[in-house]
Amino acid sequence: MELARRAMIEAPQAERIPHEVLSELTGDARSDDYYWLRDDKRRDGAVLRHLEAENAYTRAALADTDPLQERLFWEMRGRIQEADQSAAIRRGRYMYYSRTVEGKQYRVHCRRKVPASQMTRPAKVYDVMEDWVALVGEEVLLDENREARGQPFYMTSRVLVSPDHGKLAYAVDTVGGEKFTLHVRDLATGRACSRPIPGTAGGSLAWGSDNETLFYCTKDELDRPDKVWRHEVGTDPSKDVCVYHETDGQYYLGVCRSHSGSHILITAGSAITSETRVVDAARPRDPFEVVLPRVNGVEYDVAPRGDQLFITIRDDTRFNSELLVSPREDPSNTRVLLGHRGDVKLEGVELKQHHLITLERIEGLQVATVYDLPEEGPVTSLGTGRVVKFDEPSYELQLGSRGDFDDRVARLDYTSLKTPSSDIDVDLDSMRQVVKKVQPVRGGYDPADYETLRVWARAPDGTRVPISVVRRRTHGAGPAPMLLDAYGSYEIANDPYFSAQRLSLLERGVSFAIAHVRGGGEMGRRWYEDGKFLKKKNTFTDLIACAEHLIAEGFTSPRQLCISGRSAGGLTMGAVTNMRPDLFQGVIMGVPFVDVLTTMMDPSIPLTEIEWEEWGNPLVSREYYDYMKSYSPVDNVARQAYPNILVTAGLHDPRVGYWEPAKLVAKLRRLKTDQNLLLAKFDMGAGHFSKSGRFDKLRETALEYAFLLKVLGLRDRDPSK
Repeated sequence: MELARRAMIEAPQAERIPHEVLSELTGDARSDDYYWLRDDKRRDGAVLRHLEAENAYTRAALADTDPLQERLFWEMRGRIQEADQSAAIRRGRYMYYSRTVEGKQYRVHCRRKVPASQMTRPAKVYDVMEDWVALVGEEVLLDENREARGQPFYMTSRVLVSPDHGKLAYAVDTVGGEKFTLHVRDLATGRACSRPIPGTAGGSLAWGSDNETLFYCTKDELDRPDKVWRHEVGTDPSKDVCVYHETDGQYYLGVCRSHSGSHILITAGSAITSETRVVDAARPRDPFEVVLPRVNGVEYDVAPRGDQLFITIRDDTRFNSELLVSPREDPSNTRVLLGHRGDVKLEGVELKQHHLITLERIEGLQVATVYDLPEEGPVTSLGTGRVVKFDEPSYELQLGSRGDFDDRVARLDYTSLKTPSSDIDVDLDSMRQVVKKVQPVRGGYDPADYETLRVWARAPDGTRVPISVVRRRTHGAGPAPMLLDAYGSYEIANDPYFSAQRLSLLERGVSFAIAHVRGGGEMGRRWYEDGKFLKKKNTFTDLIACAEHLIAEGFTSPRQLCISGRSAGGLTMGAVTNMRPDLFQGVIMGVPFVDVLTTMMDPSIPLTEIEWEEWGNPLVSREYYDYMKSYSPVDNVARQAYPNILVTAGLHDPRVGYWEPAKLVAKLRRLKTDQNLLLAKFDMGAGHFSKSGRFDKLRETALEYAFLLKVLGLRDRDPSK
């Protein structure tokens, strides 16, 4: 019946227009019949009509799941505490927080004054802002719901208050293309202080200590943040001064103010190299000075404290990073505080006046360690650190919102596959932990109903690959439906995190797992390097090994196993689906990077130049050209049977051009030999990160989950049973 229903729906067939993609280096000419779909034709009527036809086909093919999508949407929305508030953080004389409003899509940014009676001491872990609410009123800094009225898309990248708490800088994107308009507002009057500044990079903002100087970044024509500007609040933005221009196309710029507040930092970074410039925040018109000169293959971060700079550095010999300290006036005169360890990755450092907190990764698990710093004088060594302990077999741990530099509290963000996101304040003297907030989950969620596991697969070369799993304790014996997620690029760790939306799968008997494949950052720098360049295929074979292990151990079966990944994770999905389509029942590729070779041969496409240090440069190396060609999903679609596939994309995506997934779907539809679903959904009003509103995003998830449940034969399963 299902096949008969689908046979009545005509699938779009993209027109085939012969186009040759020639490599001048190798002489190889590849035929690309769907090249016409690419970016310079974005406003072409034929392109838009084809994308809309794909959307219409997807709606028709999933029409039988419309009631399910509606149920899923309201299930997921029903778990949200719609009127909620973040854990406040104290900065100076205010407690800052954000809240959400019943029925509203976006956040409201707020603050309350700390009562005068509490200003005589720094923040404490037991401070509770709600105890002061009767004493001080709320001040709304920015209501995103009001700002977003009439906008089909709305994203705020940064909300940054000046050091004297008198002005607000914030950056907004109303298209989805990640070009942000910068606004500055006087908080006493609510009026704009400066004309809006368009085309900024959004998140990179820094206030000078004079509260009148604001640094920001702009992007070039390829969406690369390449310039840092100095703006004097109240003056014409056309008079802003460019304080640094990065001309190397493989480097991106960022600007920020140090946690100590003493310096403004400009960072220039490629995939493997970085350089930092600093200026005294009290003298923002002085020239910036380089901390350590740029050396290819060396990355470092800088944190000032008093007359010293704390430098976290990585290179070929210190591949897991080590921590150095140097005099501010002589940055090259370094002393090792935490030496390099081959089995421990130094992932991050939080520097405060009296303490230093490290975030390290051991056997794939994150560990936070606290070190005491001397009250006076320079730091010459670190004593024994004290570890913040957690009990679950796998979890995600991050350094959270920053309070004042001289307080004795650190905030950690903790979550696991069954533990909702939790804000935990740690007293850095006593090590006492106080949970400030746990993400509410409505509907009677009980973590005890679920179990999390950490198991290990064995890759073809013998490497052990960790897998994090969550499932209901009442899942029953024998193989079960499962969704396996993977990423595997850019040294980004795909750590186990809680998702209230995911409960809609778990309650229907679908287990969830994450394959921590090489190319990510889960197991240290070498783990990343073993999944990039000419070792990229390790990412794909790792995922295949994880799938085979889960099947062999009875967790699932090929008819019950689906996989998912976004962006570079979508590349992983595309490559693995070409390699082993027999292993999977369904595949979700979100905004997938699937036309690797063609994109890496085109420097006119945003991100290409910096991406050469992740994938290799096929314009100068035949070895890289041939290797990319051997795994690039679009180039390896074969005349074979494929699993059920859903592909999503955004028309305004600056990171992965919508034409990449469009080309993949067109080629798959022409060559695949099965009758399984092949669906594409193009969001015509968003970019890489899909819808902007919190409820709109649920509609996207509901569609993806409905697709999964449909192909798993669970469309009509009652989650209460």
